Amino acid sequence: MIGVGDNLSLALDSIRAHKLRASLTVLGITMGVATLITVMTLVQGANLYVEQKIANLGTNVFRIGRLPFAVADFTVINRAQRNRFFYPADMEALEANCQHCQYVGAALNSSVVLRYQNHELDDATLYGHTPTMSEIDTRTVDTGRYFTDMEDRHASDVCLIGDRVAREFFPDASPLGRTIRAGSAEFLVIGTFEKIGSVLGQDQDNFIVIPLRTFLKVRGQYNSLVIQVKADGPDDAFTKAQDDARRIMRARRHVGAGKDDDFYIGTSENYISLWQSISSAFFAVFMMVSSISAVVGGIVIMNVMLVSVTERTKEIGVRRAVGATRLDILKQFVAESVVQCIIGGAVGVLGGFGCALAVRQVADFPASVQGWVATLGVVLSSIIGLFFGLYPAVKASKLDPVVALRTE
Repeated sequence: MIGVGDNLSLALDSIRAHKLRASLTVLGITMGVATLITVMTLVQGANLYVEQKIANLGTNVFRIGRLPFAVADFTVINRAQRNRFFYPADMEALEANCQHCQYVGAALNSSVVLRYQNHELDDATLYGHTPTMSEIDTRTVDTGRYFTDMEDRHASDVCLIGDRVAREFFPDASPLGRTIRAGSAEFLVIGTFEKIGSVLGQDQDNFIVIPLRTFLKVRGQYNSLVIQVKADGPDDAFTKAQDDARRIMRARRHVGAGKDDDFYIGTSENYISLWQSISSAFFAVFMMVSSISAVVGGIVIMNVMLVSVTERTKEIGVRRAVGATRLDILKQFVAESVVQCIIGGAVGVLGGFGCALAVRQVADFPASVQGWVATLGVVLSSIIGLFFGLYPAVKASKLDPVVALRTE
């Protein structure tokens, strides 16, 4: 009985003796595994990205709006267009009556062109926030301060700016105390925010935040407020705060018993569940394509191994003549197939990670390199090698040694 070490040694010797054939075998499985690893790495990165950036509301923060926050059904969106707007009075009523709401804020936004001296930034976002948004919003003040409740009540012309605005307008100086123009209005910079980065290629630092009442003064209210609430705790308190908010809003909007809400409550779980429902379909398609690549690689292995069996018929006969059993021949060819697939799988894992990271660098698309994905790639390649290498190995083990020795 030949040991495992001997089989591995024979497999490596055969691979070294037939480098071109082994390279073609390895290439087939490498392409299949690389495709699979690339897809899984990008999907995992996108999932993590959604959780950390797009759905980053916090464990005890939710939003209330007239339109749904995370839905893929356009019928629902079109129907929601008939819902009434939310106004500052709705926010104030919620703030006064919600027992489990720690902070209640509101926001409006529109696009604007920013200017400072000879510099200009297009497609910037102008946000109108209540002062309480400093406790609710995930943006972090880097320098300066947030505006006060007094500044909001008096509709003061003050603002905080995003990182890109600060870098573009004030590369070598502090922006604090400077005046920038947003549309036709001028605002005094009292603070800056920490850099956020890009979300799926969209710069999130090109914005300016002003008090909500200032926004209403210079822009008016042509859109519904988005009310944001921070509950006084997660889990049970979070649920109770949503119940309170739903009850208060239904009463203010005169929604009768048994009728559906004419507003929507959004949490981070809504965004994540929507993304999962979308990504699962893409993931299934990508996995199908990757599986086809892996199967093609397996077929290449089977074809090459069958050719190898035919070429090495006399070698098999000699081994059988000196005492090797059918099981020994079977193990030898299976080991040869699996070793080649493991090599191809390892190269495919590195290639897949490399492709995913290259996509992240070029297209700014998220990619998450995780150890279990690499392990899965190697295990999958081993299974492919075992499955597709089994038939050629069985065929080799069934060769008649006498007939094999007569082969020229």
